[in-house]
Amino acid sequence: MEKVYLTWDDINSLVDKLANEVSQAAVPPLYITGLPRGGLIPAVMLSHKLNIPYVNISLIRALPAVDVLVVDDIADSGETLLQYKAYQTSVLYYKLQSEATPTYYAEEVENEAWIVYPWERKDSETIQDYKVQ
Repeated sequence: MEKVYLTWDDINSLVDKLANEVSQAAVPPLYITGLPRGGLIPAVMLSHKLNIPYVNISLIRALPAVDVLVVDDIADSGETLLQYKAYQTSVLYYKLQSEATPTYYAEEVENEAWIVYPWERKDSETIQDYKVQ
């Protein structure tokens, strides 16, 4: 499988796109959280850019779902995002075959390339990451 290696500049641009979309939302989130592992870094970056508090994923069930933005790196199969369909969701990359459509996404991806983020090892295997339980 082809791999696409992203740089930190790429990530900054993608987070800027998300920040622009989220800032124009009719119902902007009051809290941001990130899904372990891939969503943590973009969630913190987005939290800083929008000046919206970051909350630990374990605390969101106590908050009104409409007030929380759940961030992940990619909507690939969509399985992970389906667990958070009551919440606003955002991803850096949205693959069209995903079963879940995020509320916000920075880029739409039509191919099957494996995306390697700068916080991942360059020799990462092309397998699904850990799933949130």
